[in-house]
Formats: sequence, C-alpha cells, structure tokens
Amino acid sequence: MKQFQSFVIKEFRQIFRDRRTMLILLVMPVVQVLLLGYAIKTEIRDARLAVFDPSKDAETRRIKERFAASEYFILTEELTRPEQINDVFKGGDIDLVLVFGEDFASHLQHDGEAAVQLIADGTDPNQAAMLTGYASGILADCQAALLENYNAPFQIRANVRMLYNPQSESAYNFVPGVVGLVLMLICAMMTSVAIVREKETGTMEVLLASPMKPMHIMLSKMLPYFTLSVVNVVTVLLLAVFVMGVPIRGSLFWLAVSSVVFIFVALALGLLISTLVSRQMSALLVSGIGLMMPTIVFSGLIFPLESMPEGLRWISDFVPARWYIAIMRKIMIEGVGVAYFFKELGVIVLMAVVLMAAAWKNFKVRLV
Repeated sequence: MKQFQSFVIKEFRQIFRDRRTMLILLVMPVVQVLLLGYAIKTEIRDARLAVFDPSKDAETRRIKERFAASEYFILTEELTRPEQINDVFKGGDIDLVLVFGEDFASHLQHDGEAAVQLIADGTDPNQAAMLTGYASGILADCQAALLENYNAPFQIRANVRMLYNPQSESAYNFVPGVVGLVLMLICAMMTSVAIVREKETGTMEVLLASPMKPMHIMLSKMLPYFTLSVVNVVTVLLLAVFVMGVPIRGSLFWLAVSSVVFIFVALALGLLISTLVSRQMSALLVSGIGLMMPTIVFSGLIFPLESMPEGLRWISDFVPARWYIAIMRKIMIEGVGVAYFFKELGVIVLMAVVLMAAAWKNFKVRLV
C-alpha cells in the first residue's frame, strides 16, 4: 500500500511540475467554459436596423419606436431613397431593412390593412430568418395594439425578402466559411509541423549549415504548401459552383487575390508557431486545437458576431478568418466590387506582413 501511495504522490508531483500540463488540466476548461458560454449564443441582440419610410405618419412612427425599444434591434439609419437599400447591405452596415408602403396609415384606416417589407441579408440564412422572425413578432405586437386601441380589424401584412439568397440556401453561408477554415488549419498546421520535424530529426542543422539563406529556407518550406493550398481553393470552389450550386457573382480576380493573401497569412502563422515550439506534438496542438476553436467561434462562420459581448467582438478582430470569410461572402454571394471589401482586404494584408515579420524575427539561425 505504501508503494502505491508513493507512486500516486510521484505522479501528482510530476503533473504539478509541468506547467503546460497544469494549464491544460485546470486553466483550459475554465477558459473554454467562459469563452463558449459568452460567445456561443443562438439569439441575436442589437442587430442594425435601417428604415425606409415614405409615409412618415403617426402609425409608422409608433412602429419605429417599437423597433427602437426592442432588445433585438438598434435603429441606426433612416433611408431617404429606395436605391440606398442595396448600398447599405453591400457596405455591410445594416442587418435588416424595414420598408413601409406608401400612405401607410391611410391604407390601414380605409382598407383595414397595410404592407410592410422586411429585407434581410440572405448570405447568412439562419441569421436572416431569426431577424425577420423577431421583426414579424414586433409587427404582430403593433397589430395587436391597434386592435385594442381602435377595436377594428387592422392587419399589418409583412412581406419577407431575402437579399442575395432568396431560396435561403445554407450552402451560401457555409461554403465561404469552410474555405477560410480549411486554409487556416491546413496551411498553419502543415507548415508548423514541417519545420518542427526538421528540428526534431536534426536535419535543420544541416539546412542552416548550407549556403542557403534563412529566408530562402523559410520560403522553400512555404512554397509547396502554398501550391497545395491554391489547389485546395480551386477544388473547393469548383465543388461549390458545380455541385452545390453556390454562385460566384463577383470578380474572380479579386477572389484569387484575396485567397492568395489569406494563404500567406496562414502560412506565416504556421511559420511563427514553428519558431515558438520545439516538438511536433506541440505544433499540432497549437496550430490545430489552438486555431480551430477561435476560427470557428470568432470568424462568424457559425455564430453571429453581433450576439457576442463587445470584448469578444474585439478579440474577433484579430482572427484572420473573420476578414477573409467576409470577403468571400461579399465576392461570391453579393457580387460587390473591391470598394466594398477594401477594409477587410487591407486588414489581412497587414496581418500577412506582421506575421511574416514576426516569424522572420523569431527564426533562429542557431539551434543552441
């Protein structure tokens, strides 16, 4: 029994001495619970609402006040022309547009019904369905208030329109996101593991002793994975278009440019990871598990960023896949020009430069 106790005590001491093991066992569960508990929410709060109200009467004003008072919407813009509806969606400034019919109050009083149109961004059909559902519920409350106040059979008829994705196909949302997820994981994981493998097997010493410059060694490690990543992008896009029926409405040139820049971001991140760890298992853990969860949670691939607290949304700004997925959706589904995703493209270009510089600075020309 004493021998058994001594072995148990030895195992406890060994675990407590290993800081990485302690982090995995005690800190990671707490971080995951807090992170996922706050970040993963199916409901949406504070969605950005724009209103086009040609009537500007008392009834439309009451309905707008109801929307503004709701926890689901923030009234951010009053549109003056119908042409502005497409512009605000292309710019990514609005999540839902509420459009009133002409002479809204007059139709309601004389005909007993009036029309309202709800226009949502169908590139994310799940979020669009939730927002139109929230809006329909608010309109139903407004209709009930009218029935109670006037004791007349008033009806507010809501017409829902899904912009860019009228069929509400889920593939329109997931295909651009899957491209970003695949590139981030494969590029970062394979690059980091390839360089760390050279360290473990001792061949990195031979490479560093060769006439090749360290930058050439890094680029030679990146080039094969860059080529394979380009093949992956082409394959996924061909499957998306010809098998899943997802369109590419925008410029193929800018889609290619954005994808190449994002591949460089992922490869540079893999190089940076390889300079920070010394074992393949550590590289797999950091590049695989360490990147997968932030990419899934903070990229907008599955969970809407609008439902997250402001602090977590700030963290999402540092997730490269968030910006690339936004570009892919704008090019493939919305078909907009570069002016509408110039900010996102600029962010991933900056990330590529910063990560490559950090990887180069941390790259050790001596192993000891």
